[in-house]
Amino acid sequence: MFAYILRRLAIAVPTLLLLIVLSFLLMHLAPGGPFTQERALPPQVLANLNAKYGLDDPLWRQIWNYVWGIVVHFDFGPSFVYPDRTVNQLIADGFPVTLTYGSLAFLAAVAVGITLGTLAAIRQNTWLDYLAVGISIGAQVLPNFVMAPLLVLVLTLWLGWLPGGGWSFSDPSFWIMPVIALSTSYMASIARITRSSMLEVLGSNHIRTARAKGMPEHRVILRHALRPAMLPVVSYLGPVFVSMITGSVVIDIYFSTGGIGKAFVDSALNRDYAVMMGVTILVGALTILFNLVVDILYAWIDPKIRY
Repeated sequence: MFAYILRRLAIAVPTLLLLIVLSFLLMHLAPGGPFTQERALPPQVLANLNAKYGLDDPLWRQIWNYVWGIVVHFDFGPSFVYPDRTVNQLIADGFPVTLTYGSLAFLAAVAVGITLGTLAAIRQNTWLDYLAVGISIGAQVLPNFVMAPLLVLVLTLWLGWLPGGGWSFSDPSFWIMPVIALSTSYMASIARITRSSMLEVLGSNHIRTARAKGMPEHRVILRHALRPAMLPVVSYLGPVFVSMITGSVVIDIYFSTGGIGKAFVDSALNRDYAVMMGVTILVGALTILFNLVVDILYAWIDPKIRY
């Protein structure tokens, strides 16, 4: 396993470098530039701006300087829109917010989804199964862009229980609605995957053998059925966790959380290419990391898996 992890890390480094280069080339090929405006800037001003940010250098030198700054100094460079701030500062402002509500939403989705799916499979074709499936279907048809305004309408405008926007690390009342809105649809998908996987495992030979030996049902579920049933769930949770902790534009807009999702969209609208590339590289690095974590969990859940 240790050799496998080293091989994966060795593959991850050139993959990230390729991602950086491709992102830079795509930004360079995009129409216009970071200083393109409705009213064209004077040529001398545009030349001074390009010289300040190194945009007048040859393309290969721009790529080399950008990669060197990231690899050696972990510096994504200055923002083109906010001249007094760097990309690192903008990410550092928004990512902790997104990481907080994204991690809480992930934990809520996993806990509720696995519980619903497991109970539905154990009590198949009973009222509990129908209730769990009904909740999953209802949650599936309420994505975050539907849940967010509904939560604001009901919990803020009608009932006045929770603040309708903003963010505070010290006040959990600001966390509740973003977590609910972000976790609902993912919870439904996790419940459906868990139910179908658990039903397949419960019909396998080793489960019938355990029951024939008189083992209590709770031990059969917890010790022999739950772990193999989690394999497809774990493969789904890897990219889900990355997508949840790297920001949701809908959540950031509706609840004004100040997360990194809105910063990414604003950078696209404002042609702040440095911020766009910084967030893209962050998402790519996290995706590679958590795919590795999922592979390690695979071997822990099922010892028969070898790499």
